[in-house]
Amino acid sequence: MMRKSLIAACAVAALSFGAGVAFQTTVSAPALAETKGTEASSNEDIYRLLDLFGNVFERVRRDYVEPVTDQQLIEAAINGMLSSLDPHSSYLNAENYKDMQVQTKGEFGGLGIEVSMENGLVKVVSPIDDTPAFRAGLQPGDLISHLDGKPVLGLSLQDAVEQMRGKIGTVIKLTIRRDGKQPFDVNLTRDVIQIKSARWHREGDIGYIRLTAFNEKTYDGLKDGIEKLRKEIGTDKLHGFVLDLRNNPGGLLDQAISVSDAFLDAGEIVSTRSRNAEDTQRYNARKGDLTDGLPLVVLINDGSASASEIVAGALQDHHRAIIVGTKSFGKGSVQTIIPLAGHGAMRLTTARYYTPSGRSIQAVGIEPDIEVRQLKVADGAGEQRRRAEADLPNALKNPNAPADKKDADKKPKDSKAAPDAGEDGVDVTPASAADGKAEDYQLSRALDILRGVAIFRERQTSVQ
Repeated sequence: MMRKSLIAACAVAALSFGAGVAFQTTVSAPALAETKGTEASSNEDIYRLLDLFGNVFERVRRDYVEPVTDQQLIEAAINGMLSSLDPHSSYLNAENYKDMQVQTKGEFGGLGIEVSMENGLVKVVSPIDDTPAFRAGLQPGDLISHLDGKPVLGLSLQDAVEQMRGKIGTVIKLTIRRDGKQPFDVNLTRDVIQIKSARWHREGDIGYIRLTAFNEKTYDGLKDGIEKLRKEIGTDKLHGFVLDLRNNPGGLLDQAISVSDAFLDAGEIVSTRSRNAEDTQRYNARKGDLTDGLPLVVLINDGSASASEIVAGALQDHHRAIIVGTKSFGKGSVQTIIPLAGHGAMRLTTARYYTPSGRSIQAVGIEPDIEVRQLKVADGAGEQRRRAEADLPNALKNPNAPADKKDADKKPKDSKAAPDAGEDGVDVTPASAADGKAEDYQLSRALDILRGVAIFRERQTSVQ
């Protein structure tokens, strides 16, 4: 009874505060009476529901088959409330909140493996240079079946990643399946993993830059890559850039804005629109294109999400880049991290974002200007469709979608869709580019486009 009284007392305090705010607005007498009646009815409903919660809480606490702590129950209830809203709202306990803060800084304790999910097992896409995984000889295509002797099957990719990360200096045992070999164990000692979110190299007379995530170091890495490629290739010989955003799960909004700004001289980059119209925010480009207007191709696929889609949408709407690849993931919502003193934080969806032309890409994605599917050289098959934002349970609907499209979105999705893309916080490099054994078909087509543009410009200049 003491606990139920405490819950009720908290409810009274919350409701009293809410009522005080409501009455600050000047209304007519009839309207005020109606407001009071509505408010009283609402308060009764809240009391009744809080009483229901208190009853369930006490019953579980007393009669569940195994002991559970009050903290476990309350945190689970909070997380259930948030996760029922949409796929991206959630509760972060103190430990998870700390991990998230570390990840956005671009370094953490881990093994140094870029991974994806395949048939329920963790697949090594590529070990990161000079990391425990790289030094232990892990190879692209290796499958991780067990972590410390416990099967991976049944875990989400995020759960598996969290188990592989941990305190620096601690050891974890991975059971590896490799083609042509019996399963074997590898003991890896966790170390500081620094995520280099920008990588680059030259493709003849074209600069190639891949962004693997949007953390605090992304824009600086992009700027460094552009400068070094210009010096390496030569300003007079450089014909353009490929910006590879494939399988980039997103990250920080301010970094997406900065990366877009790097290629634009003016104009809106993105706007965010929340529940209240007065809270709309618009972000504009500043003068100065780091590439001096050189031709640009942006590569995307169904693993390009959130911040990646902001960049692709802004450059597409301003006709600054040709978007090549396949339709992006379609995560057009903004999450705000709200710290909860002494109890971690909550990640709450607070707005949708819109491209400069006013498009919401929520559950729709960015359509490429030129669709190019990644071919599998081994069997000639096209790349497999993975799950998109619209397939996720409780996904927000696109406000621009026609009524029939919204109704269609309510239909059950294919339960056999591949694991989530765009929310795992790990780099999943396109397999054909990572293993070095097969041609990266999408990149080849992007290079062809830029070389074609260069030839066309040279011919125009010679005619003049």
